[in-house]
Amino acid sequence: MPQPKLARDSMTVMTEMVLPNDTNTLNNLMGGRLLHFMDIAAAIAAQKHSNRIVVTASVDNVSFSEPIRLGNIVTMKAQVTRAFSSSMEVFIEVWAEDIPAGIRVSTNSAFYTFVAVDQSGRPIEVPAVIPETNEEKDRYESALRRRQLRLVLAGRMNAQDATELREYLKV
Repeated sequence: MPQPKLARDSMTVMTEMVLPNDTNTLNNLMGGRLLHFMDIAAAIAAQKHSNRIVVTASVDNVSFSEPIRLGNIVTMKAQVTRAFSSSMEVFIEVWAEDIPAGIRVSTNSAFYTFVAVDQSGRPIEVPAVIPETNEEKDRYESALRRRQLRLVLAGRMNAQDATELREYLKV
């Protein structure tokens, strides 16, 4: 079994500038382009944790709360929250910044799931995560419920078997 790693060791910060080719007809960053940026940042965090090739398995709800405009700087911060046998949950936060105006706003956050694979594309074991801060510990603890919800919604787990989720929902 791989040696456990600190959650902070997977921290990845990625910055992009919104250019004309990234925007829609309203001069806002296209949602698909933002998802592309987020997927890359989250994948880097998962690779840093696992030291393996990773593939995207799922993306939880992504809401677009604020438009990101042409010329804005987009900053994404991603970190592995918990690892299971071969999968890792990664939390990512996104901010948009208008540097000349001195405005920085939170625009998005999401949980991604990645699976580490070997050179043949088969899932491979990943290190456990050691959370240190209260925020890391909270995300670590709630990750099992989110995982069970993903598996139930995907039809890969019976709702009756999702014990952590059922306990949380009191059903």
